[in-house]
Amino acid sequence: MGTKIIAGKEVQVNDEGFMTDPSEWNKDIAAAIAAEEGVAELTDGHWKIIDYCRDSAPSSTATPPTLRQITTGTGVPPRSCSHCSRRYSAKKVAKISGLGKPEGGPICG
Repeated sequence: MGTKIIAGKEVQVNDEGFMTDPSEWNKDIAAAIAAEEGVAELTDGHWKIIDYCRDSAPSSTATPPTLRQITTGTGVPPRSCSHCSRRYSAKKVAKISGLGKPEGGPICG
């Protein structure tokens, strides 16, 4: 583990770049990570998913929700969310949300 400067703030990250302390996360960090991940702008649809993930992750483990929980909880069907690219995955959502690495497939596609 190490640290990384994201949006001007030093945060704890693991070897894959996932934040290890979700309390260090903020919306500026989310936007900066999104840009690094190829998401130029976070839309209302993105924020709906990000907010759901942050709200539903247990604070003790910061484990992100599963793909099924995300799509069920947000009402965003896995194959029809038009606000994200086909490369927008549960892994990318967790990273942008400041949570740990999930075990899941893509949200779209």
